[in-house]
Amino acid sequence: MSAYQALYRKYRPQTFDDVTGQLAVTQTLKTQLVSGKMSHAYLFTGSRGTGKTSCAKILAKAVNCLNPQDGNPCNCCDACRTIDSGACMDVLEIDAASNNGVDNVRDLRDDAIYTPSQVKMRVYIIDEVHMLSVAAFNALLKIIEEPPEHLLFILATTELHKVPATILSRCQRFSFRRISQEDIAARLQYVAYQEKIDLDDSAARVLARMADGGLRDALSLLDQCASATAGELNAQQVYACLGIAGEQNCAELMGYIAQKNTTKALALFNRLYAEGKDLGALLDEMACLTRDLLILKTAPNAGLTLLSGVADDADAIKLKDAFSAGELVRMMEKLEGTLSVFTRSASRRMDAELCIISLCQPELQLDAAALNARLTRLEEQIRSGSITVSTQPAEPAETPETEEDVISPDIEDKEVEEAPAPAQTNAADAPVGFWSDLVSAVRQELRPPESGFFIMSPNSPVQGTLLGDVVQLRCNTPFTLEMVNKPDILNLVARKAAAILGRPVRVEVVDQSAKPARSAGFQQLINFGNEHSDIVTVKK
Repeated sequence: MSAYQALYRKYRPQTFDDVTGQLAVTQTLKTQLVSGKMSHAYLFTGSRGTGKTSCAKILAKAVNCLNPQDGNPCNCCDACRTIDSGACMDVLEIDAASNNGVDNVRDLRDDAIYTPSQVKMRVYIIDEVHMLSVAAFNALLKIIEEPPEHLLFILATTELHKVPATILSRCQRFSFRRISQEDIAARLQYVAYQEKIDLDDSAARVLARMADGGLRDALSLLDQCASATAGELNAQQVYACLGIAGEQNCAELMGYIAQKNTTKALALFNRLYAEGKDLGALLDEMACLTRDLLILKTAPNAGLTLLSGVADDADAIKLKDAFSAGELVRMMEKLEGTLSVFTRSASRRMDAELCIISLCQPELQLDAAALNARLTRLEEQIRSGSITVSTQPAEPAETPETEEDVISPDIEDKEVEEAPAPAQTNAADAPVGFWSDLVSAVRQELRPPESGFFIMSPNSPVQGTLLGDVVQLRCNTPFTLEMVNKPDILNLVARKAAAILGRPVRVEVVDQSAKPARSAGFQQLINFGNEHSDIVTVKK
């Protein structure tokens, strides 16, 4: 009984025409072979599983083939069969990851000067060439620059930036693109037909997406799933075999996040965890879906052609309206941050749960990204009409019937003198729509995230009231107070308010969430037009 051969080895391309998804590369190489205008050194670059090594082996056969056919090797002559069997001593495949020293390259250089004994040309295929040491690259440089007539170098790498410029300038470079999901799915169906595997179209699409542009990975995944499943291989069986959540569960979890339903989100997560789903793969699927929603949000016309396929197109279109662009950016950063430390985490389940809780409840974080996400969501709700905003100025709150103390900063330990509270401005003194005009004027010069505090909404973080010659900014939280209570912002508000009212005004910042008490500290006053005012007021 013959040994089983893995599908990616069994179905390795034998001619340039068999290579999937690299037509630009293969057509150029065939043209060079037919015309005889071959280079002495080639550099194949691209991500894993895209056909670099396969094309290198086909090229090695093609330059030595006794009966070439339109640039392709015949695979029947003695030279082709000897190279395919690995018995040809003149075609050498070297793994630079394990032969990366200068001594290895010197041995190669010493052997390369000898003429081939079995075929027309001696070919060196150096895989993962970026792994060579600096000294090894220097030893390789001279022979690549001026090789003997009988010598051909084919270098392959997944990390082009690590190859020295001196090597790059002496090679013809071919870039291997990621293979499209459609091309991978079609190749999988062909292999499945040859192997008598009943492969469902949905399963082929899932495997193509999981391969991330690499056909070799797709064939390995097909091999794994086919050996574990009897009968038809569908998408659900692929999910179960590979330990991933799948389209339906991923979209359902994202829906709970959109609803801010932490309970149901954690319940679904725990069910997937109990079923043995890979937590890293789950968060990666969530990151892919978040990326898809962000693309649909920002590029709706071309978005569908750019989707990863981690969720059904209809589900993705429905979910995109549940998030603002700012929320999706924050979610992406949170998911990527969690994934970056996942491999060395002591408790991956806890990290994943904290990530999901944070996605469901952005108010738990007060960083700039979380705040910007909440503000952009509020702005989108206002634009869509789901939140109505009154065009009338907000009614000023009644002035508390408490005395105000006026003190000087340098005598705060002395007896506090009484000062009358500023009188509320009459309707005749303030133009209608003063606060809305002021917000509009301020937002023209402020940038995010500060501009997000000044919006026309009953739920705005900052509400403004005009009391005599004082513009009072009422902040809903201490955090909002800290963000707004800055000299640049207060001076801007005072300047814009003075321009609207036609008279100098002061700006007062008040924390609405704080209980009135002397220990609350001083409230800063900016007197527009009077730079030397040292008087501040403190609420009792």
